[in-house]
Amino acid sequence: MAPDPAHRPPTAAPATAHLREIHDLVQAHGVDPGCGLHPEEAQRRAAQHGANALAGAPQRSKVALLADQFKDFMVLVLLGAAVVSGLVGELTDTLVILVIVVLNAVIGFVQAWRADQAMAALRQLAAAHATVLRGGAVQVVAASDLVPGDIVLLEAGNQIPADLRLIEIAQLQVDESALTGESVTVAKQTAPLALQEAGALGDRTNMAFKGTTATHGRARGLVVATGMHTELGKVARLLDSDDRSTPLQLRLAAFGKRLALAVLAICAIVFAVGVLRGEAPLLMALTAISLAVAAIPEALPAVVTVLLALGARRMVAVHALVRRLPSVETLGSVTTICSDKTGTLTQNRMHAELLVARDLPWIPGDAVPSTVHLEALRAAALCNDATRHRQSGPGDCEAPGETTTWTGDPTETALVLAAHAGGLDKAELDRACPRVQEQPFDSDRKRMTTFHREGAGFAAYTKGAPESVLPRCTVQWTPDGSTPLDRTGVLATASRLAAQGLRVLALARRSHNSLPDTNALDAVESQLELLGLIALIDPPRLEAQAAVCDCISAGITPVMITGDHPATARAIAHRLGIVTRSDAPVLTGADLATLDDAALRARVEQVQVYARVDPAQKIRIVEALQAQGHFVAMTGDGVND
Repeated sequence: MAPDPAHRPPTAAPATAHLREIHDLVQAHGVDPGCGLHPEEAQRRAAQHGANALAGAPQRSKVALLADQFKDFMVLVLLGAAVVSGLVGELTDTLVILVIVVLNAVIGFVQAWRADQAMAALRQLAAAHATVLRGGAVQVVAASDLVPGDIVLLEAGNQIPADLRLIEIAQLQVDESALTGESVTVAKQTAPLALQEAGALGDRTNMAFKGTTATHGRARGLVVATGMHTELGKVARLLDSDDRSTPLQLRLAAFGKRLALAVLAICAIVFAVGVLRGEAPLLMALTAISLAVAAIPEALPAVVTVLLALGARRMVAVHALVRRLPSVETLGSVTTICSDKTGTLTQNRMHAELLVARDLPWIPGDAVPSTVHLEALRAAALCNDATRHRQSGPGDCEAPGETTTWTGDPTETALVLAAHAGGLDKAELDRACPRVQEQPFDSDRKRMTTFHREGAGFAAYTKGAPESVLPRCTVQWTPDGSTPLDRTGVLATASRLAAQGLRVLALARRSHNSLPDTNALDAVESQLELLGLIALIDPPRLEAQAAVCDCISAGITPVMITGDHPATARAIAHRLGIVTRSDAPVLTGADLATLDDAALRARVEQVQVYARVDPAQKIRIVEALQAQGHFVAMTGDGVND
């Protein structure tokens, strides 16, 4: 008798889930995607796979923290000196040394305990929940209770609770910047991928990864990995490494050893010379021991600890938490800073940089745009799903002092703000030209079309990738009628902007006497009038360029390591001054995969921009720099940093 598939443990490898057909995956996981796992089967799998949580390093006990303060070599030398002083009757010296050692230990212990408590508080965030299908019923469960084979339901605003292979989607877009560093939301799909097109995490468009956020649409996904087996868990495992000694610790340890050897040698010489001169051996032994105790700098560890504690307090004042006091000094030894791009060097929000209509450029924030620019901005605001949020105040009118924000896809909010910079208000446009139908964006069409009532007729507005929209345009819109479209010239402009790291969208429209039939979408999205091209980018933070200049002035080499696309990474690095040439070399994750460690060590000295890089490759880059003698700091706001 065949086993019940509902009781079959999952056999699919999470690492290849993006390459497999959906029906193969659900069969391998023993689940009916229409009913989900039976609750009893979910419990069995929970016992087998454990909680869907990241394994953090156990919090150090007070005893362990206190013991750590006595592991320094100089402290051990002082304790030895205290013992010897006590044995020879020098109780005052013994007491002084012990007080210094205890003071040093207390300062280090208090700093480490406070830092551990602060980190623990940061981890105690509200437990996430997930909506799952179990036994044919929709349930809300703790995200930690998810198991491989669960069917998870997603909607806009949800944080992805586990690694999912998407099996059904409705215009799903996911913000993966925290994991991959890509600043633009990723449109998802369900088809299996070819091996050569899915090397980087950001290219796995049929997957939704734990820790990322759904920003638009809905989806149903199959859990293929939980806990430490997720991509987020792999990042956590990479960072679970042994503590290394800092440069100061290495120098103090070396100094302590040299001092101990020198003191022992001098004491031996004093003892030998005294005995040879006829002095009593016991007297010379006591003299040598007293000399040894006097030669040891008892206050050195305490002075170093106090100075580091003062440095840690200064860093807390600028919101930097120091877990290990010796790390304070390490910052002063850094020769290379590796930084993520999105959210660290950039603002992690899209911004409209340039609008080109009829070859006429307009920069948001400049003087009031021309009519052709206004029509393009009108399309950008109407063909847009961003939603308005106000802090307070009734009605549609903004009250004095009231702030308005727009939420939704970062690209769409940037378009709304660009329209506002041109004097257009999306809320007013929506009232004047209400939307009556829409064809949402999807990854196959690479465009979005909305239909609006406009006067006695209707208007269709389309936005999307230039290569998708331009072939459907036949003319260029002007206030006085249409003119012939130079499609080749427009495509060349789009390519030039894209080469500068900008995300380029084409805007178009078409008038209709009656509401068109959206079932005949190809016919509706044809014979469009091109309105213009709008270029967007995640702009550099205002303070980032000054920080890069400060690093270079201090002799520190800044290096950008990001999961974003090469052109975007190079453009931002050039703007910030990380590289001086607009054609500076960029090493991608695919390039890194072909280099062994020796070849990578030879390249890291010449490359300052890395793009489309996975978390494991970030570790390789840092280790290659360390192998070349660099003291490396890594910074970023994503879990992949």
